[in-house]
Amino acid sequence: MIESPRGRDVLRRARSVPEGFVTTYGDLCPEAPRFAGTVMSACHDPDLPWHRIVRADGSLAKGDRQRCLLEAEGVPFRGSRVDMRIAWADVESLVD
Repeated sequence: MIESPRGRDVLRRARSVPEGFVTTYGDLCPEAPRFAGTVMSACHDPDLPWHRIVRADGSLAKGDRQRCLLEAEGVPFRGSRVDMRIAWADVESLVD
């Protein structure tokens, strides 16, 4: 799955999210957000910025661990969710 063209595209998009920003599983793979989540969870590359990928509503899949990493990068929150109005990065415009 990670080695498939679609899986590689998900990882390429995830790597394009800059520090201090987030994107969603749906942005990584619009036709199959759950596929994006599966690819992300199967990838064990320590350089993959997995913490920058959140649910569409700004909630976190990995809880406090993910929040600490995002806060350290300056990602803004509104309560328990990322403030998507400020922190969302459009990966379409970031990938070549």
